[in-house]
Amino acid sequence: MLDNFLIDEHVIQALKEDIGFSDITTDSIAKDDDILTAKLNTRTDGILCGVRVFERVFKLLSDNVDITFYFKDGDKIKAGDTIAVLNGSASAILKGERTALNYVQRMSGIATETRKYQDAIGDNKARISDTRKTTPNFRIFEKYSVFVGGACVHRFNLSDCAMIKDNHIKLAGSVKNAVEAVRKNISHTHKIEVECDNIEQVKEALECGADIIMLDNMNNETMKKAVEIINGNAIVEASGNVNLETVFDIAKTGVDIISSSAIVAKAPTLDLALDID
Repeated sequence: MLDNFLIDEHVIQALKEDIGFSDITTDSIAKDDDILTAKLNTRTDGILCGVRVFERVFKLLSDNVDITFYFKDGDKIKAGDTIAVLNGSASAILKGERTALNYVQRMSGIATETRKYQDAIGDNKARISDTRKTTPNFRIFEKYSVFVGGACVHRFNLSDCAMIKDNHIKLAGSVKNAVEAVRKNISHTHKIEVECDNIEQVKEALECGADIIMLDNMNNETMKKAVEIINGNAIVEASGNVNLETVFDIAKTGVDIISSSAIVAKAPTLDLALDID
């Protein structure tokens, strides 16, 4: 999902932002042949994510940095674990430290929060999913982190899937009008999702042959009724009022997908550190 050319393009811009014209501190102190050994340690429990991005930061700065990883993306890590050991160019390690940590801390935080939500669903069939409420220009890393955390990734951008929301329905005049207009303009490979606020819209979306029906901000009783009406003829997604306290009961209604921006937008960064020996 994350190829090096995609990672490198982003990392290069991040390093330009952080280093600027030069790292005046490191360039003043570190000699060209200075070597450092450093350990990537975790101070808290979580799900690791972003090891390739972490590695590319240093590899783009110098060929003379060797990294040995003891964990991989998706692994559970516990406070005190050493995730990786770096050895090589002191200049590259010092210059890349903050940028590399920013990536792996943010990505691991999202993967950790995502896993909490998926675990909270329990034995119900529903899968947690993300939304497009992401950090501009960081979406590829955030969605990859959601995937690593065990969730079902939602559409990546506006061209992936036709999602007819309430404002589209208002503009078109009805669910039927909106679906018909979209169907004329998409490929046979695209799916159509309709956001529904009430049972009447659910029935209309079902009659129009929507592939996915989103139950937006409905109470659990209404969602359960909607699931019964849809009866497996469309993928059912629940959205709105999703948190760790509500997600289990939402899943019990029988929906297939539960989408929430919280797994990205409200995920705290994981407390990782690069400790120099």
